[in-house]
Amino acid sequence: MKIMFAAAEGAPFAKTGGLGDVIGALPKALAKKGHEVLVVLPYYDQVDARFGDQTEYVGYYYTDVGWRHQYVGMKKLIRDGVTYYFLDNQQYFFRGRVYGEGDDGERFAFFQLAAIELMEKIGFIPDVLHVHDYHTAMIPFLLKEKYHWIQAYQGIRTVFTIHNIEFQGQFDSGMLADLFGVGYRRYADGTLRWNNCLNWMKAGVLYADRVTTVSPSYAQEIQRPEFGKGLDQLMRMESGKLSGLVNGIDTDLFDPETDSLIPHHFSVNDLSGKALDKADLQKRAGLPVRPDVPLIGIVSRLTDQKGFGLVVSEMNNLLQHDLQMVVLGTGYPAYEHDFWWFGQNFRDKVSANITFHLELAQQIYAGSDLFLMPSAFEPCGLSQMMAMRYGTLPIVSEVGGLRDTVRPYNVVTGEGTGFSFREFSGYWMVKTIERALDVYSSDPDAWKRIQHNAMTCDFSWDTASLAYIDLYRQMIPA
Repeated sequence: MKIMFAAAEGAPFAKTGGLGDVIGALPKALAKKGHEVLVVLPYYDQVDARFGDQTEYVGYYYTDVGWRHQYVGMKKLIRDGVTYYFLDNQQYFFRGRVYGEGDDGERFAFFQLAAIELMEKIGFIPDVLHVHDYHTAMIPFLLKEKYHWIQAYQGIRTVFTIHNIEFQGQFDSGMLADLFGVGYRRYADGTLRWNNCLNWMKAGVLYADRVTTVSPSYAQEIQRPEFGKGLDQLMRMESGKLSGLVNGIDTDLFDPETDSLIPHHFSVNDLSGKALDKADLQKRAGLPVRPDVPLIGIVSRLTDQKGFGLVVSEMNNLLQHDLQMVVLGTGYPAYEHDFWWFGQNFRDKVSANITFHLELAQQIYAGSDLFLMPSAFEPCGLSQMMAMRYGTLPIVSEVGGLRDTVRPYNVVTGEGTGFSFREFSGYWMVKTIERALDVYSSDPDAWKRIQHNAMTCDFSWDTASLAYIDLYRQMIPA
């Protein structure tokens, strides 16, 4: 198959979250299976700084963003069997960051128009065009309403993946004419209108041939008011083409036997290196080096979505137990301050690192005993899978991808890969942490069995990509 991805970010070129991880890993896995894969990304200044000397300039064209006749430079790079095209316009993409600009609507309108026109310029007409989140959600609409007259495009099938339904791309309706150069009709008849705004995500859901989310549970959750962020009615209406496919992780990168960012390597059959990693992490974090104390790791954005209201409210209760905690992340100022305060006042128990540091993150995954991830909602989540890969047992709330990837420990059968709580409350989070601490201290054989279960789970993209291949094949006429 010929498969094209269009996205606002993709590792290792530009990444702010899970979307970047998917675009970095899924195309590579598909290419390994023999498919012809092309990825289109904006040419950000950070891409130029890190990869500019590796890209090949292959030409330019102009695209009309409403009345604006804008330059589109084409830069090409082949990596891991995937062909990458970067669309260059310094006015839009040399901003020092990926998102958060006042003209994000115009920036990504330009990108979508340019990405569609790129296909004809380079002669790459995919069987499947896979777009991601609101930044590229208008592409299926544009293919059918603006570019339908191009015969080569008429057989393209589209997939729209929702990584997080909270960010929908809501703009003034005047954008249709001013930026996209299309009429007002589809807004006037309600197709593109939601809460009296032009809603890009709604356009993607309605016009794409298939819609996916990044876990089966999240696909069900967004059809309910408490998770749908106002679009639950639409998701129920379109549920016939909606499915949830669990993300994978890059198991070449996240491998305790080869990870260059951890001081000691280990495997599922020899965990001695993990004990050394724990001691090194305790030293680095300024905590007493104690092999007997359970060490809880946190690597996260410190936000309500990630459940840190629960954690902060229960810290005094948690710290009554003999445990240690290493926190790494940034987020809401109030949570940053609270973790800093606990770190200052409980120096033998809490290490608060209000920053992000890739090497320290890897060492927390490798050296911790438990990994706390009590999200209020979690479309997929990657951290819990990374932690399990390193034998660090997750404590999670049973939402979205956390429910789909972490099997709660069953004391009767010995099955399970971590610990989980169903009701989103501080009480049940604490009870679940206490249960994990009890298994750690009183049943080392059970602990080793859970670690073995966790470390032998197959979260590779080689496996996860098979579901996408099956989805693509269902869409293409025989």
